[in-house]
Amino acid sequence: MSQMWTRRGFLRTTAGATAGLMGLGLYAWQVEPHWVELVERPLPLAGLPRELLGATLVQISDLHVGHWVSEAYLKESLDRAAQLRPDFVVLTGDFITYRWADQLDGLARVLDHLPRGRLATVAALGNHDYGFRWSQPATADHIEQMLEDRGVTVLRNRSAMLGGLQFVGVDDLWAHRFRPAAALAAYDPERATLALCHNPDGADDPVWHEFRGWILAGHTHGGQCKPPFLPPPLLPVQNKRYTAGAFDLAPGRRMYINRGLGHLTQVRFNVRPEITRFLLSSQR
Repeated sequence: MSQMWTRRGFLRTTAGATAGLMGLGLYAWQVEPHWVELVERPLPLAGLPRELLGATLVQISDLHVGHWVSEAYLKESLDRAAQLRPDFVVLTGDFITYRWADQLDGLARVLDHLPRGRLATVAALGNHDYGFRWSQPATADHIEQMLEDRGVTVLRNRSAMLGGLQFVGVDDLWAHRFRPAAALAAYDPERATLALCHNPDGADDPVWHEFRGWILAGHTHGGQCKPPFLPPPLLPVQNKRYTAGAFDLAPGRRMYINRGLGHLTQVRFNVRPEITRFLLSSQR
């Protein structure tokens, strides 16, 4: 009798474990990749104009428009971001996972839902915006024009004063278009400043030594899958501490890495997609 019950117990345990794994796989495939988290956090900036105290800035990253990300999901997520009525919107690259020309039509449809900041909407490009193997600059130029046509200021290795903030935007590291010295050439350290840099590895370049402000990045997707209490096993960066969230880089310089909305493979676990809403405050 004990052997029979042992066998039955083993079968029940095996069946339960199999069902659990199937349920976990279904969750990671069908639920979490589309379960967007609205992250709200302060963004203290030295030199912030008094009239911008309490202003809101929404960061959106890594849409990855293409055949692997639901167009309806992206439109719904962008509509949700628009409902926040932000003062500023920043977009930190990888608008598309480009393989075929018809994906640009899908990108146009998604960008028609892009939220606009009351004061400014600013973007930097990512590696996937440069097409297959980051080797198609004409694709990046086309995406830049699509964004500009929709009222987005695209910063490619340059800076601009917009809505009372100084924005510095660098082009992509992996596409070999990364020119931070050019982007910082007109940088005024007395002004409240935000830098847009798709790949967080770019923040380790020594050219940032004198920079004071926040660097906003994307690219990592937070690793997409993260075991509890452990770092994500796969990260597309050299500096493996750059996962997601806020990082102290140096006195007066910090970075925030957004987990992105899209994905390259439809699977996320313990790393929900993200829209970030910052509340601007003064840093003494």
